[in-house]
Amino acid sequence: MSTKEPVVLGIESSCDETGVGIVRGTQLLANAVSSSMDEHVRFGGVIPEIAARAHLEAFVPTLQQALDTAELTLDDIDAIAVTSGPGLAGALMVGVSAAKALALATGKPLYGINHLVAHVGVGVLEGTVLPPTFGALLVSGGHTEILKVTSLTNDVHLLGSTIDDAAGEAYDKVARLLGLGYPGGPAIDKAAKDGDRKAFRFPRGLSLPKFVGSAENPGKHRNNFSFSGLKTAVARCVEHFEAAGEPIPVADIAASFQEAVVDVITAKAVRAMKENNLTTVLLGGGVAANTRLRELLAARCASAGIALVVPPFSLCTDNGGMVAGLGAQLVADGVEPSGLDFATDSSQPVTQIVLSR
Repeated sequence: MSTKEPVVLGIESSCDETGVGIVRGTQLLANAVSSSMDEHVRFGGVIPEIAARAHLEAFVPTLQQALDTAELTLDDIDAIAVTSGPGLAGALMVGVSAAKALALATGKPLYGINHLVAHVGVGVLEGTVLPPTFGALLVSGGHTEILKVTSLTNDVHLLGSTIDDAAGEAYDKVARLLGLGYPGGPAIDKAAKDGDRKAFRFPRGLSLPKFVGSAENPGKHRNNFSFSGLKTAVARCVEHFEAAGEPIPVADIAASFQEAVVDVITAKAVRAMKENNLTTVLLGGGVAANTRLRELLAARCASAGIALVVPPFSLCTDNGGMVAGLGAQLVADGVEPSGLDFATDSSQPVTQIVLSR
């Protein structure tokens, strides 16, 4: 197997997207995704059992689509990488079981890798060159984290994370309060365009001095996030208008809520970059597609002299290309494969990049 330009098949099934990607070195050859999102809309959120069943039905056609797009067969694949965690337990088991079956049938080495680090690893695809040490801001439905990355394959350090709801979860819950439907991220982003983001002053979680402290004496939650109080504040706001029999100013509430989320995320991320002497930050995760988050983060990074790397929209949401991309880095660095005996880990920590034998 070549360690210079390994061809890696990546499998992603942590939530409601079945993704199969193929990467040669850092070149993305194929990125096929089948989403079951439409099946979850009526429930207002992802139903794990439905997601797992959808992965079962979608895997083989999605795999074939990726191979056809790349004009390759399984014989041309050097290694297989699969998301082992974090994610929904049942959904992860479908992807890992499929990956193990492929590895056993083809004799290819198998890597069980971290979903969150894969969101960072996507940054090396399509010719993007990242410095040896850089920062990452991951914002998704299940995770909001600030990372320091010294090595994609063996050294990822967690600087801060959410202590309750992730940003994406808050978007979904607030969208439901405002009658905007699911998924909440795109719906609120769209509604906010017609609203006044200064109409309501919603709370910025864990931003008070007692939580953040100072650079010399940092508080316990200096780099951490909390969005549950923000969601409650929006609920009380909506209840106020309902009790008064007045129309709910949906656009203004959406814009003000979104500003509260992106304000605290970008402020904490940029401060963490500066305090850790990181001059480049990569934005990843499904909420990275949010237009206001991109706009405000770009402005604050520019003011702080920090380079911002944002993957294409198609690589921000869950996909197999990001899994294959990280897998290719592991192969190229000579990291030992995981074998066939590893188990899924729905709460796999971001510091555990690849499962060992």
